Amino acid sequence: MTVTFMDFSRNQIRKLLTEENNMILENKVPSCESLERKFQDISEFGLYLHIPFCRQICPYCPYNREIYQPEAAEMYTRAVKKEIDFYSALFGDKPVTSFYIGGGTPTTMLYSGLGNILEHIFRNFNMQCDIHMESHPNDLSSDNLNTIRSLNIENLSTGVEALQDKHLRILNRPYNTKEVKAAVERAVNKGFKCFNVDFIFALPNQTYGELEQAGHELVEMGVDQVAAYPLFYFPYTKMGESARHSNNSLRNIFKRRNMLRILEDIFYDEKYERTSVWAFTKEGVPKYCSVTVPLYVGLGASGGSYLKDIFYLNTFNVAEYIKRLENGRMPIALSLDLSESMQMAWWFYWRVYETRFKRSDFKRRFGKEFNEIYGKYMKLFSPFRLIQKDDGNEVTLSDKGTYWLHALEDLFSLDYISKLWGSSQQDPWPKRVVL
Repeated sequence: MTVTFMDFSRNQIRKLLTEENNMILENKVPSCESLERKFQDISEFGLYLHIPFCRQICPYCPYNREIYQPEAAEMYTRAVKKEIDFYSALFGDKPVTSFYIGGGTPTTMLYSGLGNILEHIFRNFNMQCDIHMESHPNDLSSDNLNTIRSLNIENLSTGVEALQDKHLRILNRPYNTKEVKAAVERAVNKGFKCFNVDFIFALPNQTYGELEQAGHELVEMGVDQVAAYPLFYFPYTKMGESARHSNNSLRNIFKRRNMLRILEDIFYDEKYERTSVWAFTKEGVPKYCSVTVPLYVGLGASGGSYLKDIFYLNTFNVAEYIKRLENGRMPIALSLDLSESMQMAWWFYWRVYETRFKRSDFKRRFGKEFNEIYGKYMKLFSPFRLIQKDDGNEVTLSDKGTYWLHALEDLFSLDYISKLWGSSQQDPWPKRVVL
């Protein structure tokens, strides 16, 4: 097997940060007793709900999804409620302080089970947070938006993805620019605490001028937040299979940086602030985000859970997920026991993604001084102007640091997602996945 420079670099950095040669997820289900013990030591956690249905399969999307069928949605609702019942006995009255519904397209189930699932969650868990949910522009009719608000969903996101018709066609989006702008306008006027739009840049043959035009139009539409992601080519997606260039080629990396700088200038001029690597939020608006607490439980097919020293993942296959729960068994397909070094590296990874962190939070989580573990690496950040602010406790990355440190993280995340999600989509119950 040929080892590329990227493979070598990835292996060396992983060993440096985690002290592990590799990470191996195995087809091993944690016992109820072990999970109960872990929850005794957790004061709060987040909840993720995966809705795996879409009305079409987008050629760039890496997430777990299948074509929506009403009958499958009905069975899926029953299965998710059984999984909720399992966890309700473990959670007790532990507060859920973050709740995110992703997909797939959650609004496919707006009238076929979503409300039923949410009612069951709020009946069984101590919910102490707002709901953040993804949607599709074609689902944002006035009636649908009223239904979404009636479910107490205060924070909504939709995948605009592009604002020129030719780029919408490349992405195979089922609407044109005029239609998606009208959908966004309806949502902006519905009074959500935060309305986010997803936008993809660094598209094939996209010019800097087109990007600048789209950036100004996003601001003019009045959205509270923009999550602007570069197009990544995952090998198991349709666009990934046909791509001839690498995600991590120098040409792509620098093009993404130049395009992101254009968007930074536009959003900062309009009083948006950076709230993660790719997200920009209006000043004074609570950010729309996925699970925000370090520990979380994932419900549904492909739902992932992280409880301090263990990460585990449900089967991706919807039919197998349903069958396993109907038989009274948990749908967990893979699990990974995490050493303390791996836990600390995981914590640092996500704090870099959020662009800011507090050393005191690290001390509270691990009982160790941050500088004792990562101080030697932080000393490398300042000479390269990767840090904007460091008051001895709170660290904020500069725009330059945000981009280049995340580009380094992409060495791991894109490879790991491709291996883990690719294997899980091919086999409902893989024996092991080596990362």
